[in-house]
Amino acid sequence: MNITFIGGGNMAAALIGGLLGKGHAAGGIRVVEPQAEARARLAAQFGVACLDSAAAPLGEAVVLAVKPQRMRAAAEALRPRLAHELVITIAAGIRLVDLSRWLGGYATLVRCMPNTPALIGAGISGLYAGAAVDPGQRALADSILSAVGATLWVKEEGMLDPVTAISGSGPAYVFYFVEAMQQAAQEMGFSASDARKLAVETFAGAARLAAQSEEDVALLRQRVTSKGGTTERALASMGADRVKELIVRALHAANQRAHELGEQLGADE
Repeated sequence: MNITFIGGGNMAAALIGGLLGKGHAAGGIRVVEPQAEARARLAAQFGVACLDSAAAPLGEAVVLAVKPQRMRAAAEALRPRLAHELVITIAAGIRLVDLSRWLGGYATLVRCMPNTPALIGAGISGLYAGAAVDPGQRALADSILSAVGATLWVKEEGMLDPVTAISGSGPAYVFYFVEAMQQAAQEMGFSASDARKLAVETFAGAARLAAQSEEDVALLRQRVTSKGGTTERALASMGADRVKELIVRALHAANQRAHELGEQLGADE
């Protein structure tokens, strides 16, 4: 399997590292990246071919890993070179109808929404396949994205906006909560390093427990909440402040913004 990455940023590097870690040959990967420094870094880190333009054969799959604002230019440059390749976009907000238009009507497209834990192989990616994508190409896309974590296929492209709101932006919500735990720990007398350790390890352990348990997270929460205890007091305080309601509202706001960005990024200039 030969793969060409258009763009050599952090997410492309994560995918390349994940693929190599799964046994994919470095010789089957090439990166098109205009910045010489980035090309040198990727070549040194992974031993993959790095070019400043897409002069070589594209291979079975092309991964568009450029920023959303650069996607139209990248797609228009790629358009005359496409034949039967699977084109995968990991750019947030770019809808397939717009990408297809920029590619001159090309339709063998998969849209993906990974998240930043992919950088350590612990991500989750939402994926949507266009109608022209065959089962083998769908499996190919899954193998590329699953190199950096779990995958979740959606049946409607519009569901990638909620994916963006929940998992794409989700790591920021986690870091926000960890920040609050750290702050509280420091206010209670812990050093900054100890506060960080308490907060991060608690969050990481609870997340692992939830991932490995077949029980609903609400039940796991209830089991920590002894009647009249410290957890009950904290949750009662959060309930009085409507924390859960506000979190849900915030995620709906993120979903709405994802929809708006799709409209803006796809608009004709």
